[in-house]
Amino acid sequence: MTARRPMIAGNWKMNGLLADSKALAAGVAAKRKALGGSAPFDILVCPPFPLISTVAEAVSGSGVDVGAQDCHMNVSGAHTGDTSASLLKDAGCSYVIVGHSERRTDHAETDAIVKAKAEAGLAAGLKVIVCIGETLEEREAGKTLDVNKSQLNGSLPTGATAANCIIAYEPVWAIGTGKVATPEQAQEVHAAIRAELKKMIGGEADGMRILYGGSMKPGNAAELMSQGDIDGGLIGGAALKVEDFWGIAAAAM
Repeated sequence: MTARRPMIAGNWKMNGLLADSKALAAGVAAKRKALGGSAPFDILVCPPFPLISTVAEAVSGSGVDVGAQDCHMNVSGAHTGDTSASLLKDAGCSYVIVGHSERRTDHAETDAIVKAKAEAGLAAGLKVIVCIGETLEEREAGKTLDVNKSQLNGSLPTGATAANCIIAYEPVWAIGTGKVATPEQAQEVHAAIRAELKKMIGGEADGMRILYGGSMKPGNAAELMSQGDIDGGLIGGAALKVEDFWGIAAAAM
C-alpha cells in the first residue's frame, strides 16, 4: 500500500464572525507552528467566504492551509453571489471543497455540477476535496456502496490525481447528528471507494486520500483513522474549537 499522509480538514460551514474566526485560526496556527516541520499530517481550515483573507493572514507561515467551501464552475461572469475558483486562490486558498451533501441538498447540485466545479478548481490551481455519501434511507435500503460509487463516477474531475484531489466520504445521516459510522462501516465504504477509483484512475488510486466526514471527534478519531483506507477527516462541528480540532489532529500523529 502506498503511504498516504493524513489530512485533517476543518469545514467551518456558515459559522463565525470576524473576531471569533481570527482567534480560531490563530489558535490552530499556533498549535501547528509549535510542531515545526515535523507534523506527520496536513491541516486545513475552510472558513466562510468573507473570512478567507483574514484567516489566510492569521495562519500565514504556520503550515496550516486555507480552503473554501465551494466555488462556481465559471471563471467570471454574470453570477451574482457566486465566487470563482481563481478568486479563491487569489484570496489565499489552496483547496476547495465541492459536492458537500449540504450543497447537493440545499442547492440541488448534481454530480455533473460537482464535477464541473471540481474541474474549475483544478484549472485555477487549487486542490479539490470531492464529497460523496449516502442518506439514511439509502443505507437502510442497502444502497450504500452503489450510491457512493455512482456519485464518485459522476463527480470525480477529469485530470484527478493523488496530488490534486481528495475524496471525502460523508454519510449524510452522520453529519451534525452526533451519529457516526463504526470504524468497520466506514472502512467498508472507503475500501469500496478506493477499489472504484482504481477502475477509474489506475495506480493513482493507491495514493489518493479518502477522508471520513461524519461526526468525527477527538474520542473516535484514532479508531477511525486506524483503518487502512481512512486517511484523515473532514471535520464539521469539532473544527470550531481549537482543542477539539487539535485533538483530532493529534490522533493522526
